[in-house]
Amino acid sequence: MEHQPDTNAAIWKSDQIVAAWAAQAAERERNHGAQWRLMADLLPFGDHERATFLDLGAGTGAASHAVLERHPGSTAILADFSPEMMGAGETELREFAGRYRYVEFDLLAGAWPAALPDTVDAVITSLCVHHLPDERKRSLTGEILQRLRPGGWYLNYDPVRADDPVVAATWARLIDAEDPESARKRLHRTPHEQARYENHVRYISPLGPQLDYLRSVGFHGVEVWWKRLDYAIFGGYRPGA
Repeated sequence: MEHQPDTNAAIWKSDQIVAAWAAQAAERERNHGAQWRLMADLLPFGDHERATFLDLGAGTGAASHAVLERHPGSTAILADFSPEMMGAGETELREFAGRYRYVEFDLLAGAWPAALPDTVDAVITSLCVHHLPDERKRSLTGEILQRLRPGGWYLNYDPVRADDPVVAATWARLIDAEDPESARKRLHRTPHEQARYENHVRYISPLGPQLDYLRSVGFHGVEVWWKRLDYAIFGGYRPGA
């Protein structure tokens, strides 16, 4: 099969796509809001503890919104590679003015900008790591560990792939039962929509290897904190507190 170029960068720097993404904020909150709030609850910050967390691949800041709301003493640094997404995020996060800032950072590139601090209290990622090839997922995991203070947590919320076809078919059946439109959309994509879909899911990985990445670089307490079908929250902490 001919290898197709990865077009995610162009997609997420498109004004049209970003405008559509921002317009779907209410739908994303319905689908993912409970998981973002669980991530916020999992972070071991005291009720008014002054803590700084880093949100990598933050997009418009939905996950950061949940943490900032849950932990009023926290400060967020949101990193994203799309100026268009960051601009939309400034609107979404305006109620937290003074408690957050954006930094431009391409997770695929690997070189961390000087504007990101050497040490933070926690790192979160949400709906973004699946866009990275497996080798970059692995190396990013090690880089995150090095930025965490001892005892600091890393949590990731992302889609995962089933490595067993029977499991994959079961997931699809249950998803279709919950949302009959999903089957129609899947079975009646235009060639353009199918190409976009295949590009979007090309790097989604099974959960097991991603847990192994965490352990292999030195994370402790590696755990799956929530999972339902093809989505999971998982992570660990840096030892030594």
